Amino acid sequence: MRRDRRYIRLDTSEHRLLIFALNKMRNRLIGEHRPTDVVDELLMKVIDAPVKK
Repeated sequence: MRRDRRYIRLDTSEHRLLIFALNKMRNRLIGEHRPTDVVDELLMKVIDAPVKK
């Protein structure tokens, strides 16, 4: 099965806000004793995303 890739452009403040929102969701899931695997994967992808100048 082929997976499509999606690209979005974010400025610095949007990138920071996305990381903050994902981390907040992760903390909420931890508090509810629910798995955080998917959020962790996405958070790492956002943090490690290359910067195109």
